[in-house]
Amino acid sequence: MDDFKEIGRVLIVDDEAVVRNGIKRALQNKGITASLAETGVEALNLLKERSFDLILLDIRLPEMDGLEVLKSVRANHPGTNVIMITGYPTIDTAVRCIKLGALDYLVKPFRLDDLETALKKIEQKNLNGVHQGDEDTDGLIIDDLNTPIIGESRPMKKLFEKILKVAPTDSTVRITGESGTGKELVAKAIHAHSKRRDNEFVAVDCSSLVETLLESELFGHVKGSFTGAVHTKHGLFELANHGTFFFDEISNLSLKIQAKLLRVIQEREFMKVGDQKKIKLDIRIISASNKDLQESINAGEFREDLYYRLSVVPIDLPPLRERKEDIHLLIDHFIGKFSKKMKRSVPEVSNEAIEIMTDYAWPGNVRELEHTIERILILEDTDNIRARDLPSFITQRQGEFQMFSEEPLSLQELEKKYIRFVLRRTKGKKTSAADILGINRKTLGMKIKKYDL
Repeated sequence: MDDFKEIGRVLIVDDEAVVRNGIKRALQNKGITASLAETGVEALNLLKERSFDLILLDIRLPEMDGLEVLKSVRANHPGTNVIMITGYPTIDTAVRCIKLGALDYLVKPFRLDDLETALKKIEQKNLNGVHQGDEDTDGLIIDDLNTPIIGESRPMKKLFEKILKVAPTDSTVRITGESGTGKELVAKAIHAHSKRRDNEFVAVDCSSLVETLLESELFGHVKGSFTGAVHTKHGLFELANHGTFFFDEISNLSLKIQAKLLRVIQEREFMKVGDQKKIKLDIRIISASNKDLQESINAGEFREDLYYRLSVVPIDLPPLRERKEDIHLLIDHFIGKFSKKMKRSVPEVSNEAIEIMTDYAWPGNVRELEHTIERILILEDTDNIRARDLPSFITQRQGEFQMFSEEPLSLQELEKKYIRFVLRRTKGKKTSAADILGINRKTLGMKIKKYDL
């Protein structure tokens, strides 16, 4: 860690002694004086006796939680910087902390590098003479989401940071990710944290409607514009005006609708089907696809100019198999969610069951995990979920892929078998398969041709 000359006295508030003492030692090695408090009440009492430049504040505390302490600090000690600490991260919690005036947010267990980055923000703010509370955080206000985005892995931390950065802007966002990774949930989170949050969030699944219906649904129509148009209808664009419009599976739009959408983005106006009157439109557009749009462009199925209009900020969601450290958190969340819904006691999960579920590849991602937990709680009336309570498709994986058979394989045979396995796992998505294999798409294409896969 660097030396931080602009940071003075620090207060560390955490009910875990090992965390308090570990942070204190790290700060003292850089000449920063640190005081300790085990509870929120103790911290507020210390603040009455002396001032602090920075408070490192745990969210989960006995007697009084960290968010209540943060509110008190902001009200009574507005010049004090606060960095929140938690071992149970969600995007909702992160935004609440920032909205209440915290300067940063660290997830336990964090590295010294993470602490150093947070301290640099404090030092830079002090050098610039900017006081906490002067900054306008209205763009980060949040309406509670029914389903939080949960994760403490590095890919999820990066995702949280990107959501917080892009939400206050009006830039178009293109979300990619496999089925079940939560693309619509991320779109809702961006809307909920944006300045459009008090207006409508309208989502349309482009794969669920035929082209003629989709055009009428999007733009609306006037009475008599086509057979069956017995009255004038407001389209989804009108309903979403001043809000956010989310196109799910946008690769399914026909080229005709793509051309009309491009004009809407460029001109910020549209016309109902069968009408000549132009309607002004002020919306933010977020799109999502689990299909590689570059492949669709190459195949002549998607407009390249529309692609670039939609892709000002790309966000790629990691599949669950690439953030296995989040699986335990998600299991706990879904067990709590469905136990409450079913009005039953919350069962414990054995270590063996957690290990098996963590080792499973989850091709359906978070959605598959959620449905699996719900199924277990419906079918298994137990206070302790064990390995035997898990579905057979999770526990009996030996038929899914066997790296070695009884007869030794040549390297070429082994490579062919493994590439076939990965392609099945990614449902034929070459870009995803190439990423997993650690090769580029061109090399993968050559191997597919070589092995006639």
